[in-house]
Amino acid sequence: MSKIKMFALGGLNETGKNMYVVEVDNDIFVFEAGLKYSDDNSLGIDYIIPNYDYLKENKDRIVGLFVTHGHDEQIGAIEDILVDIPDLKIYSSKFTLDLIRQNLKEANIESANLIELQLHKNVPFGKNSIFPIRVSHSTPDSIMYVLYTEDGAIVFSGNYVIDPSMMGCFNCDIGKIAYVGKQGVLCFLNESVYSDKKGFTNPNHRASDKIRETINKNEGRILFNIMQAQLFRIQELFDEVLKTDRNIVIMGKKLEEIVIKAIEDGYLHFDLNRIKSIKNVTDPGIIVLISNEREMPYSNIKRILRGSDKFITLDSSDTVVFVSPVYDNMEVISTQVFDSVAKAGCNLVILSKKQYRSPHASSEDILMMLNMLQPKYYFPIIGEYRYQVENAALAYKLGMDEDHVLLKLNGDVVTFNNGELVDNDEKIKTDEILIDGKQAGDIGDLVLKDRELLGENGIVIVTTTIDKTTKKILAGPEILTRGFIYVKENTDIIEEASKISLEVVNSASTPNYVDFNKVKVGIREKLGKYFYQQTGSKPMIIIVVQEV
Repeated sequence: MSKIKMFALGGLNETGKNMYVVEVDNDIFVFEAGLKYSDDNSLGIDYIIPNYDYLKENKDRIVGLFVTHGHDEQIGAIEDILVDIPDLKIYSSKFTLDLIRQNLKEANIESANLIELQLHKNVPFGKNSIFPIRVSHSTPDSIMYVLYTEDGAIVFSGNYVIDPSMMGCFNCDIGKIAYVGKQGVLCFLNESVYSDKKGFTNPNHRASDKIRETINKNEGRILFNIMQAQLFRIQELFDEVLKTDRNIVIMGKKLEEIVIKAIEDGYLHFDLNRIKSIKNVTDPGIIVLISNEREMPYSNIKRILRGSDKFITLDSSDTVVFVSPVYDNMEVISTQVFDSVAKAGCNLVILSKKQYRSPHASSEDILMMLNMLQPKYYFPIIGEYRYQVENAALAYKLGMDEDHVLLKLNGDVVTFNNGELVDNDEKIKTDEILIDGKQAGDIGDLVLKDRELLGENGIVIVTTTIDKTTKKILAGPEILTRGFIYVKENTDIIEEASKISLEVVNSASTPNYVDFNKVKVGIREKLGKYFYQQTGSKPMIIIVVQEV
């Protein structure tokens, strides 16, 4: 019998940043290592990942990281984690590992610990084992994980949809899932993203009809904007293009590599001869495939809209299609992009969130999965808290007791002793790591507050030069401003600020000594009050005093 603990370092009450930990006695199994997209309020932050201090402190106990599929919300934090835990073993399907390998290559990280799993083949880890089952999602060979323990199975859903028509590498093995349920499931960790949506997601996750209509109605160039790893949607596009005489240009080296390799490996089916080079991007009727960047949604289409792309310039004959539904928290950014497309005079096509869904489990998908697995305990994960609550309500609908449905936040620990829930209110410290460029961990609340201050009120720099021997002022104080006031129309304010600074410097100076700390504190305090009285703003004030 075992002691089992499970908790989230990220992914609860939020969209993205998924990372879930299951401990079985001394062994740690980690599921997902994703990022969360930044938004307009992030002030220069590229993306956000979970704080993984707990994993660093317990790295010797980690069995491995088990990834369900290759979306950024599942793999986006891996290269950052490998800097601190370079020996981490990463398990997933071939396609997902290829995407991870590509990200690591871009980050100049070499790892020999990417381990390919054979789907539906049990992998032992001491007295426990992992059984990967293929589920239907927008990437090939997406995985649901079954962690077998002495006290029963722990099932981690990942993202999925119930759709029997999704075949081959997108097919879901319903039979094996039902077989797991017959063996006994201790706890089922199941996604919540679409738990509030009625019915099955199928067929609303398919967009072939809209793609077909768009291609047939528009003779000019068509630009399709899509998430990189959504191969199911790309295959839908390819299927419709094959019915025409149009060719395709793929924008971006990374997206092109993903698509070409997927065709070569049999995940996608398309005529490679109809994929043209970038020099064909202006051909009449060409189809252009554009992807979002991992940390900056819509970055590539934004560059085109700004007119700064060296290959594409939009005109009124173009059609721009967004074939990936808008994620939660991305509504403001996406609306701005849509407006920019309309202002450019292009024909704009958007997939309605009400009519089209991503391949996530809606209420009936969840009910069907619960019915097959019959878990003793149910743990709604992945999604905003309101969706976790809706997910829990579905379990109640099937007769599960409320004390067997686990509604938790990041860091809340669920503990089982010998297969029974133990309520001990244990919490693991959780936080976020803000990634700015290549720097991780150094961008915190203080930096964001400084950026907010600079953005709202600007900056004032006061410089003065003092003779090292006589302690007399040789130059200044000079006032420089950026983003604060328009100097030419406020020369009186600048002159008065210079006088105030001069008085402070003189009061802190003697023929033998200058109290530099008194100068800096005094100027900052007096100028701060003066600027607020005159303008109502509180700019950041930086004082530079040098001796020569």
